[in-house]
Amino acid sequence: MQTEQINLTPKIEPNISGFDDKNPPPKELIDACVHCGFCLSTCPSYRVIGKEMDSPRGRIYLMNAIEQGEAAIDETTSQHFDSCLGCLACVSTCPSGVQYDQLIAKTRPQVERNQPRTLKDKIIRSLIFNIFPYPQRLQIFLPLLWLYQKLGIQKLIRATGLFKKFFPRLAAMDSILPEITLKKSQTFPDIIPCQGTKRYRVGMILGCVQRLFFSPVNEATARVLTVNGCEVVIPKTQGCCAALPEHQGQEEQAQTLAKQMIDSFAETDVDYIIINAAGCGHTLKEYGHILADDPDYREKAKQFSEKVKDVQEFLAEVGLTAPLNPLTEGKLMMVYQDACHLLHGQKISLQPRQLLQKIPGIILKEPVDAALCCGSAGVYNMLQPEVAEELGQQKVNNLLNTGATLIASANPGCSLQIKKHLRLQGKEITLMHPIELLDYSIRGIQL
Repeated sequence: MQTEQINLTPKIEPNISGFDDKNPPPKELIDACVHCGFCLSTCPSYRVIGKEMDSPRGRIYLMNAIEQGEAAIDETTSQHFDSCLGCLACVSTCPSGVQYDQLIAKTRPQVERNQPRTLKDKIIRSLIFNIFPYPQRLQIFLPLLWLYQKLGIQKLIRATGLFKKFFPRLAAMDSILPEITLKKSQTFPDIIPCQGTKRYRVGMILGCVQRLFFSPVNEATARVLTVNGCEVVIPKTQGCCAALPEHQGQEEQAQTLAKQMIDSFAETDVDYIIINAAGCGHTLKEYGHILADDPDYREKAKQFSEKVKDVQEFLAEVGLTAPLNPLTEGKLMMVYQDACHLLHGQKISLQPRQLLQKIPGIILKEPVDAALCCGSAGVYNMLQPEVAEELGQQKVNNLLNTGATLIASANPGCSLQIKKHLRLQGKEITLMHPIELLDYSIRGIQL
């Protein structure tokens, strides 16, 4: 009699990842995390929210669970990825060298493709990503915003608290809006000749928010570069660097803007490409990753990024040739605010301090928790206003506690966030970009 053979080997179901096939976070990068928890104390979202899943370690747990098919990209998991500021403090502190920056950069496009947004979320994100990265579009709204402020509508709405109650994200946008002027920002020539002996030929990026709301910073940057022996090239065709969409997982838009920027500088024959905004600089240096799958731009992107220098990084490296003058009659007590995408993203911290200390009469103070994010994080303070509010308050308290009478900040988003919280506390303290201070010092202008 023939007996039936029974297979007792358990059937193993094939692993079905919760990520789609388009550039999921690499398994080897996920597995690099040993879950030691060193990142927890430096993570701003974990500090405020206090939940494990809103920390880098927790998010990597989620990535692993999604990759293993044990969880899905849904409303529950996506909220924890959305809560990440992308400040990269965890990258600086991780003893295992986990590339969390690459992990979150791969995960955010997955969320955007696979998790439908609510109607309110769609509206606010559409507003941000269809206006902010396009200076020409943003320029159209400036007269309306000017009237909004001049007619007292802004004060009335803030006093009633209606925005904050019914439209918290619009209230967050309104709260960081700087004073609007209808004065046209300076139009730069294509090439600005250097003063004295030519040392370098450099390209200069104007930015989006920077060129409209912080145009004096661009003007100061051009003056400081030219007086220190740089011929400055400013292509008219340049647009957004792609930082805003890239940080929020808007992959196609980021790639399109990055390619446009590369094309703008393609025939300029510059030695370096200079940027004066921290968040923009980090993204510009990441073009090799952003366009890694584009056969036509892969190498161009790498070559472009190799030329990118933050203006403070560049000046500290090549040295100043112009003499510096005091900014005040006596000593000036100043505090430098570390922008996350300079400190953690580009590892630039010492250079700005070195440059500022070259100005005669400067006393540079250091705040408590200097590496803590201010809560701006690109458009985070508009999308996650509650968390950003607490971080902004902490940052400003730490800056004020130094006793400094001037704050130096090298990123437009940080500057808007800090000015907002200074205003909320009724504090009148000057805030300037370090390059503006160098410009004043070179020109002998006192504060």
